[in-house]
Amino acid sequence: MNKGLLFTVSAPSGAGKTSLVKALVDADTRLKVSVSHTTRPQRQGEQDGVNYHFVSADTFAAMLAQNAFAEHARVFTNWYGTAHAEIDKLLGGGHDVILEIDWQGAQQIKAQLPDTVAIFIAPPSLQALKQRLTQRGQDDPDIIAQRMQASVDEISHYDAADFLVINDDFATALVDLRAIMRCSQLRLDVQQQRHANLLAQLLSNSGD
Repeated sequence: MNKGLLFTVSAPSGAGKTSLVKALVDADTRLKVSVSHTTRPQRQGEQDGVNYHFVSADTFAAMLAQNAFAEHARVFTNWYGTAHAEIDKLLGGGHDVILEIDWQGAQQIKAQLPDTVAIFIAPPSLQALKQRLTQRGQDDPDIIAQRMQASVDEISHYDAADFLVINDDFATALVDLRAIMRCSQLRLDVQQQRHANLLAQLLSNSGD
């Protein structure tokens, strides 16, 4: 089984990252999202093991002590982390994998796995970002204010990514993301791995 590609997708809260990634995964059976661990409370409608692996602070700390995470970060008052085992299982199974993580996590992953394709999704404006955060109705005004402040810091690290997508129009942003995915899948080193037998046959001089 050929090893899959690893993508990181980072964005400020409210930029549409989760919706875009879901649309990508729904349309491509080869593409999988690595489910992160978090200590934040489970929200209504979320499923453990689907949206996140919801764990206690003690469990997270124990995993951290065991070097179980490829990346981890504290966001506001909660911890988030991506387990090595989760990534290795999916990539080893031949799946391309997306990690939805903040810029800190993306940099940690890139440092360990330089072939990772890092994507940053930005909103068309801060005004649009605040409107999206308000309309989704998940946070009170104080939390929204904190998220807006954190968004400016998150956006300042956009230049650490390999690709930048502006999510002004959802359909256009989705096309852009699919183009990045496809371009990455067609890289010479990836194609050499995935089609090694074919390339060997084409170069065999057998004429058959």
